[in-house]
Amino acid sequence: MEQQYLTVTALTKYLKRKFEADPYLERVYLTGEISNFRMRANAHQYFSLKDDQAKIAAIMFKGAFQKLKFTPKEGMKVLVVGRISLYEASGNYQIYVEHMEPDGVGALYQALAEMKEKLSEEGLFTAEKQPLVPYPRKIAVITSPSGAVIRDIMTTLKRRYPIAQLILYPTLVQGDKAADDVCRNIGRVESRGDIDTLIIARGGGSIEDLWPFNEERVARAIFEAKTPIISSVGHETDVTIADLVADVRAATPTAAAELAVPVLSDELLKIKERENRLIKSYSYQVNRQKQRHQHVMNSFIFKQPQRLYEGFSVKLDLMMRTFQQNSHRLVADKKEWYQIINHQLRLVTPINRVSSQSQQLGMLQQQLTNEMLQLIKEKNKQFGQVTQSLDLLSPLKTMGRGYTYVTDEEKLVASAKNLVAGEALTIHFVDGEADMTINKIRINESEETNG
Repeated sequence: MEQQYLTVTALTKYLKRKFEADPYLERVYLTGEISNFRMRANAHQYFSLKDDQAKIAAIMFKGAFQKLKFTPKEGMKVLVVGRISLYEASGNYQIYVEHMEPDGVGALYQALAEMKEKLSEEGLFTAEKQPLVPYPRKIAVITSPSGAVIRDIMTTLKRRYPIAQLILYPTLVQGDKAADDVCRNIGRVESRGDIDTLIIARGGGSIEDLWPFNEERVARAIFEAKTPIISSVGHETDVTIADLVADVRAATPTAAAELAVPVLSDELLKIKERENRLIKSYSYQVNRQKQRHQHVMNSFIFKQPQRLYEGFSVKLDLMMRTFQQNSHRLVADKKEWYQIINHQLRLVTPINRVSSQSQQLGMLQQQLTNEMLQLIKEKNKQFGQVTQSLDLLSPLKTMGRGYTYVTDEEKLVASAKNLVAGEALTIHFVDGEADMTINKIRINESEETNG
């Protein structure tokens, strides 16, 4: 019988079918320790679950992971629910986790602790709180329209401060949609701009019931609100994140209403007491001023007003005498100083110096004139001597004694050796010129050249 060989793919598909068809593997409940976990933002999560003896690969798809109310961490012991299947590409089996929660501690408590830690590090709990308006005109309440919470608040406000206007924003306070509804109504209150105080309230319940008030988006909406917020969620022992972020926390809805408004009758009594104190104080001031006025009217100033300025008159007279004496002495001192300075100026007056310098200037001008005339005379004499010397050296003077010179086309002929028979030349006399032609040349060395 011929053996039939399977491909790896066929075998893997067969095993995968076995895994998926096994009713015990369709829904598996496992407990184990998370291993090889690395957070992938907005993606599927891949990790392992292990105990002391074995390890299994795990995958949790993005949609299921986003529903977790805590952040998985390396080494955390968890409870998971999922199905077992085979990954054909590698031939490894793995668990596809559909739900996960911490083992030993409830998931909501774990998520609540992590959220408190995160928001505390950001400073949402320790930031400066807004003060409540002492006498609010409009109070908004975010709560369920039915139930004891809104009735308690309405009863308390009517009893304590009936002049305040109460505005109810019907809100879901439990369930998956409650957090979004709370945030939306906070936004509506903020958009009005005329609300003095906002109360967020609901009755007690389990941590699941109160969970919308532990949501991060609700905490941030409360923190960013400009309207002072009083949070009263659950009973006195229930402390939600909304309570920690709000400006004021109230143990009960009734306490929240009491914190929001004063007691009108007490305030009216305070106003009456202050009115009486003001009237008494005003009466006391009026009486005191009357007494002062009467005292002033009885003083000598109004009966004998001249006594008011007698002392000043005497003082003024003394000051005038002192002024006159000082003025006379000052004028005398200045006159004496003027005479001294005038005498000193006369001694150093520039008139004598100007006269002396003028005489010296005249002598210098006469001396300059004489020296200039002597210099001109000497220069004229020198000029005559130089002119006579130049005249003696003048070639015209020499030519006047019978000398001439010969040129060839305005070039001086200085030697007989430069002449050529038959050449036309010009002979220059002292009183004119003459053209000539060379017929014969005789050199002093008894050498002749014929043309």
